[in-house]
Amino acid sequence: MSTEVEPVEHEDRWVLNLRGLRVVRISIDFRLTLVLDAGWEVVLEAPARLSTGALHTSPGLPLTPESQDVAAALRLFGAKVLSAVVFKSGVLRMVFDSGMHLTCSADALFEAWQVTEPRGWRFISLPGGDLAVWSRSGTSENRKVRLRST
Repeated sequence: MSTEVEPVEHEDRWVLNLRGLRVVRISIDFRLTLVLDAGWEVVLEAPARLSTGALHTSPGLPLTPESQDVAAALRLFGAKVLSAVVFKSGVLRMVFDSGMHLTCSADALFEAWQVTEPRGWRFISLPGGDLAVWSRSGTSENRKVRLRST
């Protein structure tokens, strides 16, 4: 299944239209990469959580890409995405048909994660909790997103 629908911007988030796409490959180095069947990639470089049920009752399992402590993420292989949201605060949240929830927060010093599409969409959690977005045309879509200068 592929998605031709563009991501949708809201005041505090972008909804990525990845519903129905499957995780077809998982790779691990200093990052954890989930490749979806339409070529979208989700790359985690900061610690994340993989959970089921409500977050306040089940904090979930930690995923630490830097130390390759990500074995729990193997449960996502073959899972279909039900929803994928990137918040302008730099948080990524994905829900899968397996009941698993993947959450990665922004990092104070580094890019925590990025989500890319082969034809140009790119979402990056910037250090300190900002979000950078590029559209298919290669233009920056961060008109409402603060970019911090260093």
